[in-house]
Amino acid sequence: MPASPIATSVAAVAVIGSLNMDLRVQTPRLPAPGETLIGTGFSTDSGGKGANQAVAAARMGAAVAMLGRVGRDAHGAALTQALQADGIDTSAVGQDTDAPTGTAIIVLMPSGENSIIVIPGANHRYTPAEVAASASAIRQAKVAVAQLECPLDTVRAALALAHGAGVCTVLNAAPAQPLDDALLAAVDWLVVNEIEAEMLTGLPTDTPAQIEAAAHTLRQRGPSQVVVTLGSAGLLHVGPDGALALPAPRVTAVDTTGAGDTFVGALAAGLAEGLPIPAALTRAQVAAALAVTRLGTQSAMPTRAEVEAFTPAA
Repeated sequence: MPASPIATSVAAVAVIGSLNMDLRVQTPRLPAPGETLIGTGFSTDSGGKGANQAVAAARMGAAVAMLGRVGRDAHGAALTQALQADGIDTSAVGQDTDAPTGTAIIVLMPSGENSIIVIPGANHRYTPAEVAASASAIRQAKVAVAQLECPLDTVRAALALAHGAGVCTVLNAAPAQPLDDALLAAVDWLVVNEIEAEMLTGLPTDTPAQIEAAAHTLRQRGPSQVVVTLGSAGLLHVGPDGALALPAPRVTAVDTTGAGDTFVGALAAGLAEGLPIPAALTRAQVAAALAVTRLGTQSAMPTRAEVEAFTPAA
């Protein structure tokens, strides 16, 4: 879907994170070791968890700044231009002369499920010093968003800078890795899926009660608000006022790639806009639901107008 014109900015979001070129392969199934399988389709799309979340926030009407690193190559130029087409400030996206732009190989099955291999490239060379050099973009934001596709020290520096400046911080702890309590103390909103919640806590997440217990455990480690996304089962939010479970909008999924990033970006825009928590969560769910009804990553992300016009299936 071509990017629609961005509405007048209603919020300020700084996204610190990865930029990847997505190479998408459609196949009836995953090949066995040593097998050559004929695929059914191939496409490229702009991606990377950071860039995805920036686009999702921008399409909800937020003024967005992207902070990260690409290679000095054709993929890096294309990713930067795609962000600019959505009205995103890319002045803090650096160019690396020694590493290529990050790449993601996405294998998509007919069910809409996918398997992904990420080659970080320049993303893993994004440093705390570069975060410090772009400190004004973070301090001026209402919400700062980070993920875990960049070096952990860089994520730590960005969150600490934002938290110290009184900016609301959102961490999407994906891909999952061990996180210390000092880092989590700088997180206001922690967003994970049930697998990531289990990896971070060591607790099972097979039942609603277990998921809630894991969320409370994560909250005790620092974040004020914890969201566990559950795909077609909805989400669980745990905050100072207790737990809130929200069902997912009913849609027919075509491609689930980027659904979580759409949710996080739309949530950040809602928080920056000052929406009440249930409304921000619900709007983010609708944005993610619409995204999975289309092929692609950033190209599948809906506009604010589309989200506001959404009517769930009967």
